[in-house]
Amino acid sequence: MSILQQYANQKETVFFLDPPYTADGKRAGSRLYRHSRLDHNKLFELAEGLAGDFLMTYDDNTMVQQLAKQHGLMHRSIPMKNTHHSLMQELLIGRDLSWLG
Repeated sequence: MSILQQYANQKETVFFLDPPYTADGKRAGSRLYRHSRLDHNKLFELAEGLAGDFLMTYDDNTMVQQLAKQHGLMHRSIPMKNTHHSLMQELLIGRDLSWLG
């Protein structure tokens, strides 16, 4: 989050944000990452305020969809495979996802 704040005003900086999937009580991120504790609302606030562009990936759940909506961001559900090759849905989040078609 400190890196986002450091470069927040630089229009030429583009971010790819892939936070641990711990929103809405999901635990996979807690098992997989040493630094999994995250204030998801704060992350969305910072993303909304970035001068440059960004693309964020997240677990597809109602809480994350609501956070995106509250911060004026678009979200689109896409298929993905987890490490066990099971098909799941994931969210792409950004200001403009029109390039997805």
